[in-house]
Amino acid sequence: MSVGKTFAKYVLPSVLAFALSGVYAIVDGFFVGQSVGDAGLSAINVAFPVVSLMQSLGTGIGMGGAVLWSVRRSADESAAARYVRATLWLLLFASAAMTPCFLLAAPVMRLFGAEGAVYTYGVDYLNVIVLGAVFQIFATGAVPLIRNAGGTVFAFLTMVSGFLTNILLDYVFVWVLNAGTTGAAIATVIGQAVTAAEAVGYLLYKKLPFFGSLRGFGRCAASIARVGIAPFGLTLSPMLSLMLINRFCMFYDGQPAVACYACIAYAVSIVQMLLQGVGDGSQPLISRFYGEGKRREGDRVRAFAYGCAFALALLCCALLFFLRGYIGPLFGSSENVSTDVAEVLPIFLIGLLFYAFSRIATAGFYATEKTGFSYLCVYSEPALMLALLFVLPLFWGQAGVWWSAVLAQILTAGIALILLLLSKGRGASAPAARA
Repeated sequence: MSVGKTFAKYVLPSVLAFALSGVYAIVDGFFVGQSVGDAGLSAINVAFPVVSLMQSLGTGIGMGGAVLWSVRRSADESAAARYVRATLWLLLFASAAMTPCFLLAAPVMRLFGAEGAVYTYGVDYLNVIVLGAVFQIFATGAVPLIRNAGGTVFAFLTMVSGFLTNILLDYVFVWVLNAGTTGAAIATVIGQAVTAAEAVGYLLYKKLPFFGSLRGFGRCAASIARVGIAPFGLTLSPMLSLMLINRFCMFYDGQPAVACYACIAYAVSIVQMLLQGVGDGSQPLISRFYGEGKRREGDRVRAFAYGCAFALALLCCALLFFLRGYIGPLFGSSENVSTDVAEVLPIFLIGLLFYAFSRIATAGFYATEKTGFSYLCVYSEPALMLALLFVLPLFWGQAGVWWSAVLAQILTAGIALILLLLSKGRGASAPAARA
């Protein structure tokens, strides 16, 4: 099979799965916004970084293990299997560590600047979400392993089933039973539980080495963490941005600005998830060719990934621009907030092309174990945004908050380009002796 056809086989299901993940993230906001209004929508928006933290832990661990498994198995299948086993156990350990954090729901909402009804709705939402941490973390962490095992279509189908479950239960709990943000959280946890159960079934069917000796677990876990820090940050970065912007919005313009950004963040996050789907979908191929020393094939996969990401970004920007007047009403926001959304959204669309470039570059770096470069690409964006948020709003007020996000994405793309040029010409073969 040609590289182009193989690329499509891996990336198309991944993009569709991440598209569902993006819609997954806005389903609760849609139902709660229509039922509760601006306060409920703002509460979920403010609380969502905690959800993202759990999903990022799963993604970081799962992707770190999947990359190392793909790279190492060309040299030693049995040694590579240790990374699968270590990954699965790390997912369970992370789940156990996160579950008691439900006690921190109230302080976290205060830390994020929530007050009044936004605070109350947000605490109700987080109390349920964190208790279901095991499903959130394991569902997101198992998907990279499934994808690297060749189950790209199955990974997509697990997302579909969880997504449909979430929609159905959101309708029942939020609209029929009027359970508000608590009902939305229950629906989300059950949807993730469905995905996690199907993922476990697939891993058992494929006979991936869950049980067995834990010899060398510490070394494997350290290697998984080293690679996984980048995909962890890549998944968490949009939520770090969300948290920062929410905090500064509360300071400069209050709840209306938070509600406005909630609608924008939901719309833009779908595009960001699509672009991450291209990067993560191409990762198994890049890692495999890297492990086998096939540099030309790896470069072709990256070229396809850049082209696909740019095309998706352009298409989505055009679509969101023409539909910008409908986004606020879709989430049940007030007339004034909907007007603000239509005016502010084009600012954020500017950054998506730059975001596309930096995200594909980052995926290529961690897929080939260039961890230092991947760290710089991932963590530059929130660091730059924080610095800009302390400067630009002093001169432009709330507009400075909006532009800080976009300028951070542009500067991050510039850093990614420099790192890409520096990495050009380096050898593409992974050390076969490393296990």
